[in-house]
Amino acid sequence: MKRILNIAAVSATLLLSSCATIFTGTKQTVQINSNPPAATIEVDGIKTGVTPMAVSLKKGFTGQTISLKLDGYETKTFQPETAFNAVSVVNFLFLPGFIIDAATGAMMKYDPKVYEFTLEPKKAN
Repeated sequence: MKRILNIAAVSATLLLSSCATIFTGTKQTVQINSNPPAATIEVDGIKTGVTPMAVSLKKGFTGQTISLKLDGYETKTFQPETAFNAVSVVNFLFLPGFIIDAATGAMMKYDPKVYEFTLEPKKAN
């Protein structure tokens, strides 16, 4: 009985897993730099830290929204570019794994991995 349970557990793990989710995960770290440094980084409206900093972002078909804020400078808002994660190709013949990669966002990756921004001074009124 124990052997059957072990085989069932291993089979379920293999059938319900996906390559990109397992090998590259559902999050990715990107480096965010600004000139001048010490800008506040917000990811989807939540303060994450200050530049320069490596930020962990959830993967998906669209990037998370990042804002850089610094007193005396215009706020810079952007979405990092996403690209197809080639590891997902391994699931091409295994539809459930392909669906899991798509649902978790692991099918995509951030590219480039480093973002550099020059913040513009606020204009005087």
